[in-house]
Amino acid sequence: MTIEISSQYIFLAGLLALLSILASVLSSRLGTPLLLVFLVIGMLAGEDGIGGIQFDDSGLAFLFGNLALATILLDGGLGTRRESFAISLKPAFLLATVGVLLTAGITASAVYWLFGLPWKESLLLGAIIGSTDAAAVFGLIRNAGLRIKERTGATLEVESGANDPMAIFLTITMVSLISNPEQGLGWPILVKFIQQMGLGLTIGVLGGLLLKRVLPKLHLASSLYPLLVTSAGLSIFGITNLWGGSGFLAIYIVGVILGNSNNMPYKRDVHRFHDGMAWLSQIGMFLMLGLLVTPSDIAPVILPALAIGAVLIFIARPVAVLISLLPFHFPWREQLFISWCGLRGAVPIILAMYPSLSGVEQTPVYFNFVFVVVIMSLVLQGWTIPQVARWLKIELPDKEATPKAFSITFDDYNNRHILIYEVPDDSDLVGCSVESLPSTPYSRPMGVMRGGQLLVEYDEVLRGTDKAAFFSQLENDSELNRYFTPGQRMQQTSMSQFYGDFVVNSDAKMRDIAYVYFFRVEEAYLDSSVKEFFQEKFHGRVVIGDRYRFGEIELTVREFENGEISKFGLKIIRQK
Repeated sequence: MTIEISSQYIFLAGLLALLSILASVLSSRLGTPLLLVFLVIGMLAGEDGIGGIQFDDSGLAFLFGNLALATILLDGGLGTRRESFAISLKPAFLLATVGVLLTAGITASAVYWLFGLPWKESLLLGAIIGSTDAAAVFGLIRNAGLRIKERTGATLEVESGANDPMAIFLTITMVSLISNPEQGLGWPILVKFIQQMGLGLTIGVLGGLLLKRVLPKLHLASSLYPLLVTSAGLSIFGITNLWGGSGFLAIYIVGVILGNSNNMPYKRDVHRFHDGMAWLSQIGMFLMLGLLVTPSDIAPVILPALAIGAVLIFIARPVAVLISLLPFHFPWREQLFISWCGLRGAVPIILAMYPSLSGVEQTPVYFNFVFVVVIMSLVLQGWTIPQVARWLKIELPDKEATPKAFSITFDDYNNRHILIYEVPDDSDLVGCSVESLPSTPYSRPMGVMRGGQLLVEYDEVLRGTDKAAFFSQLENDSELNRYFTPGQRMQQTSMSQFYGDFVVNSDAKMRDIAYVYFFRVEEAYLDSSVKEFFQEKFHGRVVIGDRYRFGEIELTVREFENGEISKFGLKIIRQK
């Protein structure tokens, strides 16, 4: 390869990534799923598009796709809170195993009965498109700006991060059965499954705990810590695969452990770096997959793929969700939303390369078939997720906007920080004296800067865009954030519309509330507190946003404190 050709490749790669990032602005205005935008740009740049770039190296695409997925899963694990993991682990585990099996089986049955393919080929297609995609779920929910119930959101994120190993195992098993017809189902396959899941979980936990202990003891430049987490995560991913385990499960577990570590150095920098790396991976992966497909070859499989996509979205996924979540008593609205969020993305397309790499015949048909199903999922489901969340009343009011702030960390002083906030124009602090800056149990005011100068007169009044500095024990003081977050009045209006104008303590008796607001309660619950009533009605799995209606009165879980429900919102709904 000459220097000139290398430079052309670099230029084209940079240009495509730049166009994808710029297209995200238009995407947010139109509500288009970003992953679909990246995919379309790749197709336009491909051999049937205006770019005319010929790319058919499935081996390179498979390698890059696996690296990109591993990076996305590491970032997803870093962003998964311990509380969310605890809430969603059991239902997500069933969705990631039983749910994938059911989805693959029902889809395979549809392929067999509608198109007459042999059972093994039908099961292979079902296995390839049987799992949801982490990049699609993480990306679309977060990029849509949705704040959904924690029980629902955590289940979706953990499921999408954990179900890849099951889909990969099923795909490899079916490819092996097609390549070696004399091989049958039996104990060896079950042992292989246990080995993959067991090793993935064990190595992920051990690797994550080791990194958790080692990272705080290293003395590196701040910019090297994010790179160390990435390289260590990919090393664990690779060695787990070499030993016969699931590298995807291992790297996700590593991310969860590190993301919930309280003493990881430069934690905010690590999160920001991996958020950027996840974006880069998504852009690169979907651009590459767009280049890999040849649109002119898709036409013969469009109608069959759309038919199977409809079965997958409207039958297989809902049935799998209903059966998998049956033991956990999820409200029907949340089950519907989880069903609708069974997004297909890069994972099925990459799994569709397995037959080609294994020498199975008719692999281009598999690839094009799966590609159409993925496009259908991104367009139909990805485009409508925000609307469906609002229709099903799964969406919660927006959290407080992020304040304009940054921090300076002093490692020499027991991990102390200087937090610097910009005073919003609509803040209640505007017009108050500098001396009245708030304090919290963890943060103390240091001073105010205006126009690059430190204000020395403490009776000087605060203005919008002033910079207030605090000395803090925390890198992110949530109590202090409230004072410097823009849009507080709009936030209060939004909260009032969702929760109502009245606040009820969790220990209030149902008898007393029913007496004051004139509604009827089942006699068995009259002496129960509101918290006990909700715990009973929601089978002990209560989250913020859970609601129960008594005629014109609606009670909604509003706040938790130390893991327990502390406050409810009470809303009076006037009948029209």
